[in-house]
Amino acid sequence: MISTLTGSVAHVGLDRVVVEVGGVGFTVFATPATAAAQRVGGEARLSTSLVVREDSLTLFGFATGDERDLFEKVQTVSGVGPRLALAMLAVLDPPTLRLAVASGDVRTLTKVPGIGKKGAERIVLELRDKIAEPEAVGAASAAAPTPQPEAARRDPVREALVGLGWNARQADGAIDAVLARDGEQTSVPALLKAALRELGR
Repeated sequence: MISTLTGSVAHVGLDRVVVEVGGVGFTVFATPATAAAQRVGGEARLSTSLVVREDSLTLFGFATGDERDLFEKVQTVSGVGPRLALAMLAVLDPPTLRLAVASGDVRTLTKVPGIGKKGAERIVLELRDKIAEPEAVGAASAAAPTPQPEAARRDPVREALVGLGWNARQADGAIDAVLARDGEQTSVPALLKAALRELGR
């Protein structure tokens, strides 16, 4: 099992990063927010989960160990594979996901593209007694991001939202709402998270 991966970032895509470790490049699939937080040439430290199939080995990466643990836990539900589990964490942060499951909030769970009412009810039924509160973990303070031109922020966020299942009109509407409210200081990861919250209303 590969639990963490630390190395130089060689490539950043919408839903993946390539991390070089000891001369080997590992493709790591991630949520759009996690991928957008990486910088080519910088160092990445990701909590990871290796999904083994008969014909493939796929590595998924997360900003925190709690995200990785939830990713693995939700896959114990019948019908939930790694791609849907990743989409859940792209739309709902860990505290929101835990609260939705614990409280039986089907409406919140169905905000994830690919999860219908029956699927959400099954997730609640199978996970309600299994999801515990995360352990308190100290977080290092991050430096303030450098403002980017609007197009440089809008385009990757729009592509990420469309890739998660919303149409272009919905994506543009959410981005416009966030930019009108929060202005030009919003980074790509922050814009994506805010747009996801906007779409979840």
